[in-house]
This record gives sequence, structure tokens and C-alpha cells, in this order.
Amino acid sequence: MKASRIAAVGALAGSAVLLLSGPAFAHVSVAAEGTAAKGGYATVNFKVPNERDDATTTKLEVNFPTDHPLASAQPEAIPGWKIKVTKAKLDKPVELHGEQIDEAISKITWTATGDGIAAGFFQKFPVSMGQLPENTDELVFKAIQTYSNKEVVRWIEVPKDGEEEPENPAPVLALSAASEDHHGSSGASTASDESKDAKNAEAASKETAAAPTDTSDTTARLLGIVGIVVGAAGVAYGVLAGRRRTNA
Repeated sequence: MKASRIAAVGALAGSAVLLLSGPAFAHVSVAAEGTAAKGGYATVNFKVPNERDDATTTKLEVNFPTDHPLASAQPEAIPGWKIKVTKAKLDKPVELHGEQIDEAISKITWTATGDGIAAGFFQKFPVSMGQLPENTDELVFKAIQTYSNKEVVRWIEVPKDGEEEPENPAPVLALSAASEDHHGSSGASTASDESKDAKNAEAASKETAAAPTDTSDTTARLLGIVGIVVGAAGVAYGVLAGRRRTNA
């Protein structure tokens, strides 16, 4: 009886955990690989779980923010998906990092060329984007998920601080504080600096590694010399002791 009751309680508890945690994992979300610093560039992943048991996810549309436009966005090629990047003219040109732009990325669409995302699986859609705005702490990307049975789920509700999470929240990318070198630092110079740092670190590592070896060699030599002297003294003492016994 006790065993059956414990099993029943465990099953109910497990079901409750699944019910409570399920929605948190079911949302289309966005997260940066590393950090997404204001004014810099970042690679982000749009994570799309398949929520249906009887259909696959065959299409994802991600709408880019118009209040904080992005001039550049390059999606990563994904086997089994066709990708389309859409740009749109801005109603009013804006100054973005010292330059006037009159068009920006408005949408990226991924369309499955095969079965898409199956039930019980998720897919990541990586995008390299920038430069990120400096006058906001987050970017909202409204997403539309389409299933093979023609069902459409709109992840477009903007979460608000102090309120419960909406039923279909839009993916939100949090931006970190601007780094000091995001302006004018090219990938080449960064790579060069990293290469120099790596060489310096390697040299320092070799010097550090050599020091104990040299010290151990010197110590070994000193011990060897001491051993020879002690051995010679022992031999001399033995000879003298033998002579004394003979004379006696």
C-alpha cells in the first residue's frame, strides 16, 4: 500500500512539474552566443520548438524591430531550409552609428524544403547581426511559426515588466553594456591582437616551464657533487681505519 501511494504521489508530482515547466520551453526564443553588447555585433540563435504531436514546423518568420533598425543581418545556412532576407525602406532615414540609412532588415523567413521540425524536437536558426543599437536595453523580434497542417502561431505579444508573461510572448534579446572597443575595431586587428597575445602567452608559458627544469637540473648537479664528495670521504675513512687496524 505504501509503495503504491508513493508511486502515485511521485507520478502526480512529475506531471505537475511537466505541466508547469512545459510552457517555458515551448516558446520561440532568442539568445546570443556569448554577449550582445550595445553598439557591437553578435550572433544570436532563434530557438523554435515543435509543440504539436500531429504536425511539423515548416516555416518561421522573424520580424525585425523598426524602432531600432538593424542595417545588417546574415543568417547561417541550414540544411533542409530555404532562407530569405527582406529589407524595407524606412519611413524616415535614421542615423545609425554616424551614417544615414534609409533601409534596414525587416524580416528573415526560413521555409523547410523537407519535413521541417518534427514533434519532440527543436531547431536553432543562427543570425549574425549588427551594429546593435546603443539607445535601448533590448530588441523585440516578433515571430510567426507555421505548421504542416497550416496552423499559424504568432509569437508577437511583448512582455512587460511587473506583469505576467503573455500566452504567446515575442522573443526578446537583452543587450549588455557597450564594450570600449566596439567602434572602429576590425576583425583583422582583433585577430592580430589575439595572435600576438597568444604568442606572448606561449612564450611566457615556455619560460615558466623552462624555469623549473633549469632549477631541477642545477639541484641535481649539486646533489651529485655532494654525493661524490661524501662517497670519497667515506672511502678515505675506510682506508685510514684499515691501516689503523693493521698497525695495531
